[in-house]
Amino acid sequence: MVIMPKQKFPEAEGRLFHRIFICMKCGARMRADLVKVRDGKVKCRKCKRKQLRPIKKEHKI
Repeated sequence: MVIMPKQKFPEAEGRLFHRIFICMKCGARMRADLVKVRDGKVKCRKCKRKQLRPIKKEHKI
């Protein structure tokens, strides 16, 4: 049996990874512009922190 790699659709990647940021403290996900996140204008909805990171596209094994 041959295992084929999953195909990545650009539409799905855009929904899952484009402009998605994760709170560094509580792990909440939110969608925001990169420029606003860099300027510190976006806060987490749960814990009100400004430390956000982009979502990781690849999982480490």
